[in-house]
Amino acid sequence: MARNWIAWSRWFCLSLALFAGLVFTFIAGLDPFGLRVGVGQAPRPIMDINQRFMYPQLVRSGAFDAAVVGTSTMRLVDPRALSRDLGARFANLAMNAATPWEQMQTARLFQAHVAAPRWLVWGLDQTWCEADATDPAKWRTPRPVPAWFSRDVRWFDWLKLVNLTNLEIAGRLLAYRFGLTRERIRGDGYEVFTPPEASYDLSRARSHIYQGSGGKPEDLSPLPPAPVPLSESAGWRFPALDWLADSLAAYPPATRIMIVLPPSHVAAFPRTNSAGWQRYAACKSRVAAIARARGAALVDYAHPSPLTSDDTHYWDALHFRLPVAQRLEQELAAIATGGAPFDDGAARLSH
Repeated sequence: MARNWIAWSRWFCLSLALFAGLVFTFIAGLDPFGLRVGVGQAPRPIMDINQRFMYPQLVRSGAFDAAVVGTSTMRLVDPRALSRDLGARFANLAMNAATPWEQMQTARLFQAHVAAPRWLVWGLDQTWCEADATDPAKWRTPRPVPAWFSRDVRWFDWLKLVNLTNLEIAGRLLAYRFGLTRERIRGDGYEVFTPPEASYDLSRARSHIYQGSGGKPEDLSPLPPAPVPLSESAGWRFPALDWLADSLAAYPPATRIMIVLPPSHVAAFPRTNSAGWQRYAACKSRVAAIARARGAALVDYAHPSPLTSDDTHYWDALHFRLPVAQRLEQELAAIATGGAPFDDGAARLSH
């Protein structure tokens, strides 16, 4: 009986090892995350919707010399439009809910792997102004961050590929190779992640924009001016902006940098003249100083304007619609080539 049990255990362990080896060989052979991709090699088709895993290969491929970095508020900016108007090869590396730490890692990875980066367009949300933005607990989101996100791939990274999720992604890539499915995200990182424009419903959008007030428009008019006492404002800290300054300083002088404070609905911003609004204004002043020190352009949409006050421009308080994204593409390209912002005052420009 004992011999039978030992024999069964041996065969079980052998079968398990053989199965794991086959899974590893299948995943490693297809290489769905582009771990083997280097300069001059084409990135793998993007079959996973988790951009954190898929974008590093775009950077390492050397196929792009310009990048958009940020959160979902920058994802609708089409890199093809910027590439056409600015004469560069743009990739959109913005990620849903990307923390300041993750954005910094993206910018550093791009700087480290691109010999002569031509453009960096970096969208900064209000998360950059949080007093605890640099706390280790806020470095990452619940979405897993791969080890090769911020460094070169090492041999032991391959061992982490053996799991059911990666097996699924490899299966999707195989199906793509046989023409049975399409890539999940375009090869330059661009994806229209919002619903189809034809499905837009204003009443539903307002229910998301004004979620805190039961879907009814809130009073967003300015409060009476009431300066925050110096005893309070002296304690304002924006530690993540040190990350921003260090990241920008690492880029060569020839790299042209544009910092964008992307448009969101005014309901997403602190109410004008409130203490939160004054704190955000102080944070933006620090961003402007960092931009000037690096010779970067700063384009500020994050304030009340016709662009941010019109409910019909938004799906929810944070995310604008495709026509707004197309406006940004045109306006940012115009500013980058020495033109003026549109005359509605939505974009405030500083150098």
